[in-house]
Amino acid sequence: MPELVLVTGGSGYIAGWCVAELLRRGYHVRTTVRSPEREKSVTEAVSTAVDPAGRLSFAVADLTADEGWDTALKGVDHVLHVASPLGATSDDPAALIGPARDGALRVLRAATAAGVRRVVMTSAANAASPSSYATEGVTDETLWTDPEDPTLIPYRRSKTLAERAAWGFMETYDGPTELTTVLPGAVFGPILTSDNLGSVGIVARMLSGEMRGVPRIGLEVVDVRDLVDVHIRAMTSPAAAGQRFLATGEFVWMADMARTLHDGLGEQGSRVSTRQVPDFVVRLVARFRDPSLREITPALGRRNRHSTEKARTLLGWEPRPAREAVLDCAHSLIAHKVVQDSPGRPSTTHPGPGPR
Repeated sequence: MPELVLVTGGSGYIAGWCVAELLRRGYHVRTTVRSPEREKSVTEAVSTAVDPAGRLSFAVADLTADEGWDTALKGVDHVLHVASPLGATSDDPAALIGPARDGALRVLRAATAAGVRRVVMTSAANAASPSSYATEGVTDETLWTDPEDPTLIPYRRSKTLAERAAWGFMETYDGPTELTTVLPGAVFGPILTSDNLGSVGIVARMLSGEMRGVPRIGLEVVDVRDLVDVHIRAMTSPAAAGQRFLATGEFVWMADMARTLHDGLGEQGSRVSTRQVPDFVVRLVARFRDPSLREITPALGRRNRHSTEKARTLLGWEPRPAREAVLDCAHSLIAHKVVQDSPGRPSTTHPGPGPR
């Protein structure tokens, strides 16, 4: 019998690709959704990549409640715990931290009770980053972000505390279930559906012309397909048990991404602004006009990078170049009509021609 893998949060961007790739590799997949009404949209999204007939099932479970998790884990061999509160901003930090931390513990309790072989949990590279945004250099999985650092945005704190809680739980557990965590960078690449764009929304804003200029922020770009691949390698490799794996990609500045889109897409990239906004302008706008930008200001000019040597050596993982991930992302957004492919007609989100 094919192994059964539970993927949490099947309607999410990364989770949807996990479901599709597991099915493509011959696994049976069960995925959690918050309500039965979401099952159809998940099935339709996955069907654009692979035929799920007879091998995809659903369980209703939410990270914020105990109900449903024991049923979801029944008969499961492995878990990819991908679901997490979305968004890097929140007026109430507890709205991110509580569900992320408590949700991870709910999944682990149910998984260990069910005798699951291994849980692979999606954390984030910024759970293994220096607390000081001014720090440059290269760090690895041995570093833990300080969750008490007052400069941390709620999302970064939530991912750190959730992963710490997961490892803390495993320290008190004495049984066969194993835990592995994967810490991705900025996730781009093609989409399965326009329903949930996740981080891909950045590329959509660039393509539409809504982003009139780009801040001096660097991203370690990883393609969603490569991120799914490292999750499955972490799920199946004996060497991965009890390990953290950074899954970041090539470091690029947002201005480099903009130039890749503008120059690599021809007319389809004509609305992309390649103008880099000075740091002081971003800070002024964040202070007086757009408070939502305040959380990105500490990252301006930061060039801390992460080493993926561990994933490459132990798992044989090889991510694709950032340029390929970004361009494939753009082509997919255009194909799904998230962004108009005719530069002759202005995007509905485009405020005007603007400088480049």
